[in-house]
Amino acid sequence: MKNIEQPDLAKVDGDTPTLRLFALLELIAGKDEFFSLQGLAEETGIPKPTLHRMLQQLESAAIVQRDGDERHYSTGTRLRRLSENVLLNSTTHSARHQVLNQLREEVGESCNLTSLSGGEIVYVDRVETEAPLRFHLHAGSRVPVHCSATGKLFLASMTPSQRRRILDNVELSAFTEKTLTDVDTLETELENVRLCGYAIDNEEFLPGLLCVAVLVPSTRGRSNLAVAIQAPIMRLKAEQALHFLPALQRASQALAKIEAESWDNAG
Repeated sequence: MKNIEQPDLAKVDGDTPTLRLFALLELIAGKDEFFSLQGLAEETGIPKPTLHRMLQQLESAAIVQRDGDERHYSTGTRLRRLSENVLLNSTTHSARHQVLNQLREEVGESCNLTSLSGGEIVYVDRVETEAPLRFHLHAGSRVPVHCSATGKLFLASMTPSQRRRILDNVELSAFTEKTLTDVDTLETELENVRLCGYAIDNEEFLPGLLCVAVLVPSTRGRSNLAVAIQAPIMRLKAEQALHFLPALQRASQALAKIEAESWDNAG
């Protein structure tokens, strides 16, 4: 009889219960879709009663939460806030900030680094142009996912089911007359983003503001960092923004190298 190969189990180990719980949390944090107790038990080999007790501990601390039919879980608000704070205050902050400074010096406009959190875009870091006319934003600011350049990039990089979960739980509010508030129209825009490799916010969030952005490449799955340039439309039109793409790509590669080195050092 032919032996059927069993899939390798995900390791959830540690010298103490706390470290084993943390190892489970690491596994959960790497998931980009809902998960069930049964699925997690099959993936880890942990007995269901033990796993259920561990999930209860995480759920009571708002680190994971139940969704939909109450049989599935996802990351909780406390874990998402923790990940935001790590991005905002990590030891790589100064290196990333220097890349943004160099990009600003090259293009002369405000530059920012963002991440997706729930259904919003969070400014991880930002440097302002020295020009007198500018839009003042700061690290920690939040903007809607559907009408920001980096938000479109993150949505476009998702699978249809992942993207639908986001869009089903956010209101596609109109912030300007150019905001895309129809799902089908937005999907068409996202397909263009996938094909082009960049995204533009042409006065879709704030009147008079144009933004062009690219993802920061990641070797660890789907990227959750993007770099962008923002400017008033009186200084930058959509067709002119494409001239900034080479500078943006160089900055994204520099940021990707910083992130990769950070992971290597952590390993």
